[in-house]
Amino acid sequence: MSAQTLRMPLIDAFKAVASQLIVLHHLAFYGPMSDWTHQVWPALVSWLSQDARMAVQVFLVISGFLMVRSLAAKGVFTGGNPWALLRHRYLTIAGPYAVAIAFTVMCSWLARQWMDHDSVPGPATAEQFVWHVLLLHSLLGFDSLSAGVWYVAIDFQLFALMLALLWLGRRWAGQAVSGAAGTAEPAPNVGRVWPTLMLVVGLGLASLWWFNRVAGYDNWAVYFFGAYASGALAWWVGNLPRSRVHTALLALAAVLAVAALALDWRTRIAVALSVAGVLALAQAKGWLYTWPRSRVLDYLGKISYGVFLMNFPVGLVVNAAFTRFAPADVLAQTVGVMVAWLATVAAGAVFFHAVEQPLRRFSAGLPAWGRFRLAGLAGMGWLRISVWGAALAAVLGAVLELA
Repeated sequence: MSAQTLRMPLIDAFKAVASQLIVLHHLAFYGPMSDWTHQVWPALVSWLSQDARMAVQVFLVISGFLMVRSLAAKGVFTGGNPWALLRHRYLTIAGPYAVAIAFTVMCSWLARQWMDHDSVPGPATAEQFVWHVLLLHSLLGFDSLSAGVWYVAIDFQLFALMLALLWLGRRWAGQAVSGAAGTAEPAPNVGRVWPTLMLVVGLGLASLWWFNRVAGYDNWAVYFFGAYASGALAWWVGNLPRSRVHTALLALAAVLAVAALALDWRTRIAVALSVAGVLALAQAKGWLYTWPRSRVLDYLGKISYGVFLMNFPVGLVVNAAFTRFAPADVLAQTVGVMVAWLATVAAGAVFFHAVEQPLRRFSAGLPAWGRFRLAGLAGMGWLRISVWGAALAAVLGAVLELA
């Protein structure tokens, strides 16, 4: 069995823990229940509301790690048609995400009936919904309909940016771009690999030294590319052909990345580099495919995207319900926080089995022309679905608002 088809329990464990920290961060940051819990555990709630968000760096690193593992395992792009890959990536993440946004719109309406709080989004407009589904809402200045959804847009941007670098690296090395996905990789040599390495390392360091230090870039992939690139390099450390050129370049990248922290300490970058270091070490020591063995962590890692998408709407409704119907005291509201946490995990599991997996099977079962029509940005197939979904959500929202 190839490395690409093996399960990686360490990756699942990272995703499981990081997704739960994101859930707890949102529960601590949004809604009134955590204000009561803060009276009992002020240090814990403060840490969750401010610092637990650093867990998103884990997903950035892992995404870069898995992306190059799939498309450039030996440092040479072997993924086939870049546009088809980009369309497939969009459909994979935007399908479940669109369903989650529609669900959030309805949950926000319900929450507004039970509480008046600044954590509750206002009524959604059709235009706002469409730009969310097209992953452009942040760039166009629309208010977010759910917490954390900026990450979905950034993930797509990062995938597209890395895909462009891999394709350019292969072109730079003088190789043809065409070829079907799954084609056997050539045996890379120094001349074939170093252009891709130079591009990824160069932009990764530019991100760490410049873009990531300017808050104005935080709606763009370049702000986060340092973390994403560190995940890619963590994979390549153990899988590139052995050569002094590769070793020297990777070592230089590591030194300059650490030096970027000395220049301007950022805890989020320290977390990202630490996770990348653990992944690189796990490959060297053989842990990646063998440790930890935990069915709970494996499952939580598997449903982590669903948990991520469901955590805000579920937490919002539970906050509203406990605000409206439960006693206004520390014990009852702290129980509400625990209920919201457990309900989010349960909702994430249901979402994974009822939405993510069926959409994935549906997409995989379509012929190539069908995937193009459904997901093609130029063909606007997915846009038509988004517009009809937005119109339905807008009509439903208007009816509910007037009720």
